[in-house]
Amino acid sequence: MIVFIIPVKSKKVATSWPDLCKLFDRSLRAVCNQTSPDFKVIVVCNEKPTTSFEHPNVEYLCVDFPPPGEGYGVKVDDRAKRVVAGLFAVKNLQPSHVMSVDADDCISKHIAEFVNKNPEKNGWYVDQGYEYDEGSSKIAVKKEGFYRICGTCNIVNYRLFTLPPEMMQYDQLTGYDRFLGGHPLAKGDLAERGTPLEALPFPGVVFVRDQAGESVSMQESFLEKWKRNPKETLRGVKKRLLAPFKEQVLTDSIREEFGLYPLSR
Repeated sequence: MIVFIIPVKSKKVATSWPDLCKLFDRSLRAVCNQTSPDFKVIVVCNEKPTTSFEHPNVEYLCVDFPPPGEGYGVKVDDRAKRVVAGLFAVKNLQPSHVMSVDADDCISKHIAEFVNKNPEKNGWYVDQGYEYDEGSSKIAVKKEGFYRICGTCNIVNYRLFTLPPEMMQYDQLTGYDRFLGGHPLAKGDLAERGTPLEALPFPGVVFVRDQAGESVSMQESFLEKWKRNPKETLRGVKKRLLAPFKEQVLTDSIREEFGLYPLSR
């Protein structure tokens, strides 16, 4: 069985809590739209997001984590610690695999069925996917390297996670895999351990670009990105310039597979 962990930032640091809740609602519905019923969803949050959607496979894990400070690093670390809390919470479920899902992204409805047919596999990284600017009638196709740009990109066998011996206080919580805070690292780190991930053989995720959602990278200024990783920043500029040439019409079939319905305003 696969478990999806959705870490949700604190209401105190959300750019717009109402907009974040709308994005979360859509993301949660997409996760639960799986073709296989054999999955579980753990939402790790300080405050439960407002949603009318209910599903028997969804549980909320409410934590009392302090709001993170300013800066990319602490925000990424906060997300990682929420995922760690979720990993401890699902231990007794004995899942085969875990996928962390950013609370504004949408995933393919075929993931649970595919993963559950391959319970002994080390896992997969999402190499193919889509990028979507909220409200657009078009969507950009990413045919390779998707895992480098989106945090919703790794499906990892539970046995491969390195966790501290027990859940600790927020400020003392260390000892977990660095790829929980740096999603592109999972592919290389797990290969170095002798437990390589495979490329998911189909487009797995829609990376939603919005200004009010969960994405830490979307809230990071250009200067902050440049200081942190100039090479990646230049790659991002090039990608945005070329994006119009890689876009296609957002079809009903893509909307249906990924639950990417228009948000009401």
